Amino acid sequence: MADDYTAKLATYLDGELPPDEMKAVDAHVRSCPSCTADVLGQVQLKRAVRSSGKRYTPGPAFRARMRRQIAPRPRTSVWSAWLTAATVVAVLVIASLGAAYFGQRRLQREQAFSELADLHVATLASANPVDVVSTDRHTVKPWFQGKIPFTFNLPEVQNSEFVLAGGRVTYLGQAPGAHLIYQIRKHQISVFIFQDRDLKGGLSSDLGVRKRHSFEVDTWSQDGLRYFVIGDASTADIRDLATRLKAAESS
Repeated sequence: MADDYTAKLATYLDGELPPDEMKAVDAHVRSCPSCTADVLGQVQLKRAVRSSGKRYTPGPAFRARMRRQIAPRPRTSVWSAWLTAATVVAVLVIASLGAAYFGQRRLQREQAFSELADLHVATLASANPVDVVSTDRHTVKPWFQGKIPFTFNLPEVQNSEFVLAGGRVTYLGQAPGAHLIYQIRKHQISVFIFQDRDLKGGLSSDLGVRKRHSFEVDTWSQDGLRYFVIGDASTADIRDLATRLKAAESS
C-alpha cells in the first residue's frame, strides 16, 4: 500500500493529482515517516534545481547582440541601409529590454509562489510544523519579537471557524519572515509575512485569490509588509482569512 503512495509523490508535489487523490496522499504523507522524508527530499531537490537554473538565464545584452547578427540586410543605399538597420536594432533592443524586464518579473513572481508552495507542503509534512504552538494570538505574535526585523498584527478568530495552530520563522530567498498556520475544518492554511523591501521584484500585484501550484493563493501589500495566504481550502475561506488579516493590520 505504501508503494502505491510512493509512486504518486512526485505527481502530488506538482499538484497534478485529482482532488480526491490529493487529499488521500496528503493524509498519508502526514502519517508516514518514510513518505514524509521522501517529500522533504523532493522539495529540497526541486528548490536546488530551480536555484541552479537561474545562473544560466541569457541577459538582455546577449539577446540584443544575437538579434543584430541575424537581422536581414535590405538592398538599399548605404545611407538608407544604415538608418534602417539602426532603427531595427533600436526597436529590437527596446523590445528585448521590455520583454526581458517583464519576463524577469513574471519569472520571479512564479518562483516565489513555487517556493511558498514548497514551504507550505514541507511544513505540513513535518513532524513539528510550528515552533510556537498556541491558539492565542497574544502568545504567537510576541514570540516573533527579536526573531524577525518587523512586527505585525493578527486577527481574533476565536468566534470563527478558523483556528490558529502556531507559527515559525521562515525565509523566502534571503528574506526572513513569519509563517503562521491556520486550520479551518480539515484544511491547513499557511500565512507568510515578509517585508516588501526585502523581496525581489514581480510581487507588486494584488490580484485577489488565484489558483497557483494546485493551491488557492492570495497576496497583497500593506504598511510595508507583503502577505501571502496559501492552502487547499476554498476560495471563500482564503478570501475570508485575508480580509481578517487586512482588518487586523489596519486596526
